[in-house]
Amino acid sequence: MAKKIKKVVLAYSGGLDTSVILKWLGDHYGCEVITFTADIGQGEELEPARKKALELGIKPEHIFIEDLREEFIRDFVFPMFRANTIYEGEYLLGTSIARPLITKHLIKIAKQVGADAIAHGATGKGNDQVRFELGAYALNPNIQVIAPWREWNLNSREKLLSYAKDAKIPIEKQGEKSPYSMDANMLHISYEGQILEDPKKEPEESMWRWSVSPLKAPNTPEDICIEFKKGDGVAINGKKLSPCAFWDLLNQLGAKHGIGRLDLVENRYVGMKSRGCYETPGGTIYLKAHRAIESLCLDREEAHLKDEIMPRYASLIYNGYWFSRERKALQKLIDYTQKRVEGKVYLRLYKGNVMVLGRESACSLFNEAYSTFEEDSVYNQKDAAGFIKLNALRFIIAKKTKTHSTQQEIKKKNKKKKDKA
Repeated sequence: MAKKIKKVVLAYSGGLDTSVILKWLGDHYGCEVITFTADIGQGEELEPARKKALELGIKPEHIFIEDLREEFIRDFVFPMFRANTIYEGEYLLGTSIARPLITKHLIKIAKQVGADAIAHGATGKGNDQVRFELGAYALNPNIQVIAPWREWNLNSREKLLSYAKDAKIPIEKQGEKSPYSMDANMLHISYEGQILEDPKKEPEESMWRWSVSPLKAPNTPEDICIEFKKGDGVAINGKKLSPCAFWDLLNQLGAKHGIGRLDLVENRYVGMKSRGCYETPGGTIYLKAHRAIESLCLDREEAHLKDEIMPRYASLIYNGYWFSRERKALQKLIDYTQKRVEGKVYLRLYKGNVMVLGRESACSLFNEAYSTFEEDSVYNQKDAAGFIKLNALRFIIAKKTKTHSTQQEIKKKNKKKKDKA
């Protein structure tokens, strides 16, 4: 039986769901509620969340709103992109990578205010409940987690609105909200629900909030240069930028040129398939650039090893294992490979496309003396014959063994025929 809850820290956005949860926690558990709202670049004014929390009876000292944008890019997005991380071949993990950051601060605030529980608004069907709770238990195994969607019977928007009306919870601007279930931060915007629940139907153009349609993007391409230092982006077009400013500018450039739209049917960790649409303008450009600079700076086996472990690393993030020992171990390996990933990548942005124009690095392993198609004095082409012969040796032995075995079978059959005659 769960212990009595005295204080709970709620991951609070100020929207319908978490506003209802805020009131429901007090009604159902009789506990004191502390709200935490994270600014990770969702593009919304967060002070209304403070105002609403005050209206719902939360003490001013128990309302936490923190700007985590710099930390989000520096400590979560950049480390993830050092691995060139994508889930199921396409998804850049915009929602997945934000959850451990939010969880980290939920647990920090819980310790600060002496709370014995945290609460979140993730549903019992999705991945986020797993991500929040695995992270919470990894950081504080004694914490209690309240997931109202797994407890209450308010399982529709109509019921939530009815509860809000009865509880006098202010719900503003209902008509202006997107009909889709959305998640936004500096890395992406995701869309689920409504027409997207039929995988064969095309998303409405009005759904997209961030990027211009590639069809309506500028007719003139734009060339940019991204500079890397130890595997992370540090400058755009020669201007040194903080991680947050770097990503903000990259998003602006990508959105302007219709880059980063994705329509995906993915496999959720809880078992069902889900169709989601994503806008990841900056991330799409960045991934292309990072792979381009790595192509110069990484040894062949380093690069291939990274590609082999990447799907495993991506699954760990998608499934909520950011704080696991195995993710941290993989991160150490990945970060080791990035020590010499430095240089510049030149790109062209045009109507939804990112094209690599060139790359340069003081750490480049590209050696023209060896790679040239012209005459050289460093590579003896005759050496390739022995290299190929040795690598083919197992094929030669296997084929000869098979041929010998076949010949033996033929001899046995011929002998039997002669014996019968």
